[in-house]
Amino acid sequence: MGKAQGVVIHKIDRSARNLKDWADLGELIDQGIEVHFANESLDLHSRGGRLSADIQAVVAADYIRNLREEAKKGIYGRLKQGFYPLRAPIGYLDQGSGKAKTIDPAKGPVIRQAFELYGTGQWSIPTLMDELYRRGLRNHEGGRVTRNGLHTILRNPFYTGVMRIMASGETYLGNHEALISKSLFDRVQDILHGRVGTRVYLNDFLFRRYVKCSGCGYSLIGERQKGHTYYRCHAKTCPGTILKEEAIAATVAEGLRKLEFSCREKAYLSERIAELKADWIKDRESALQAMKIRTEQVIERLNRLTDAYLDQALEKEMFEERKTALIHERRTLEDQIRDYEMNRRSVPEELQKFVELASNAYSLYQDADPAKRRRLLRIVTSNCRITTKTLDFVYQTPFREIAAREKDDDGGPSKEMRLTLLPLLDRLLAVFSDGFELDLSSLD
Repeated sequence: MGKAQGVVIHKIDRSARNLKDWADLGELIDQGIEVHFANESLDLHSRGGRLSADIQAVVAADYIRNLREEAKKGIYGRLKQGFYPLRAPIGYLDQGSGKAKTIDPAKGPVIRQAFELYGTGQWSIPTLMDELYRRGLRNHEGGRVTRNGLHTILRNPFYTGVMRIMASGETYLGNHEALISKSLFDRVQDILHGRVGTRVYLNDFLFRRYVKCSGCGYSLIGERQKGHTYYRCHAKTCPGTILKEEAIAATVAEGLRKLEFSCREKAYLSERIAELKADWIKDRESALQAMKIRTEQVIERLNRLTDAYLDQALEKEMFEERKTALIHERRTLEDQIRDYEMNRRSVPEELQKFVELASNAYSLYQDADPAKRRRLLRIVTSNCRITTKTLDFVYQTPFREIAAREKDDDGGPSKEMRLTLLPLLDRLLAVFSDGFELDLSSLD
């Protein structure tokens, strides 16, 4: 074959998507390479021909620039209306321009299972890939979902009803139906970002990643010496921060024992919770109305935030950060409202489960394997730290209320017990009514 002597281009606007492309083409012409345009009769070797071509190239580049701006305007206009103008992610189906994505009846349930399985903390990405393939999950081309593809799925807030544009970092509330709850999505993000330990360890120490050093904030590392397990801080700034596993276990057992209810306390709480269930329909309407008011307040704050941004009172970065937080708060409230309206979330039922878990926490802990013990402690406690050789056993908020009560020993007057338990029940009811959810899935 002969060597090419030049370049033939259909039109100037096909060669000049931007002025840099036109400058590169000009260098070819200056080097003596023949350039011809099929639709324009231009002498590119003369001054007048080059000037005419330059003018047309500038017009073409401006046309492309304007076309890009109009396309972006259309895309962001759709996003502000709550429609996703790009291809539907796996688990959803496209319904055409200007219509919300719908859940794929085949892939949608498997995507939901992907979040639920990974949210237990018992699955790695590779093993989850194999399991999802076995359950029928395929990518858009019908093949296996790759490791990066699964990471993309698990990090995509679209499945909670929120649209995030990676290129700009902007977030919008979608009109499509959410596939998973915001709380499940947050749990998965914690695991993905290492905020919840899920690694498989060679030495499966009972309290690994459970206690931190109060001096440096790092987790203590378990090690075996002379038949005993010790947890030590290896930071040079925290010498002497070490504790035997038996000492930690004793403190944990003592802390869990404080949550136990006496027989009289259990009977009284059961009676009161049964009364709460009877009144739940009326209370449910009040709680539902309160959540709707909070949702309206969030929407109003979003509108004020947008006005402040348009008035140039906020920088774009600050605006996007606050807008994203408000959108996620709104989505969380909408999840709670949907659960209330579908009678999926009964505060008295959740309160009863909580009371039963708290009272049985010690016996559950004693009978569980190490992995389940750690999961139980993550539910009951928060940020337990060691100072030199003392463990500070810190309860999660609702469990703290129970541990701090005046305990009944089955021998005190009933009136005194009511004076203790009635305010306790009211405080717990307020915590659960305010949106606290007890996730017991990790204990199954």
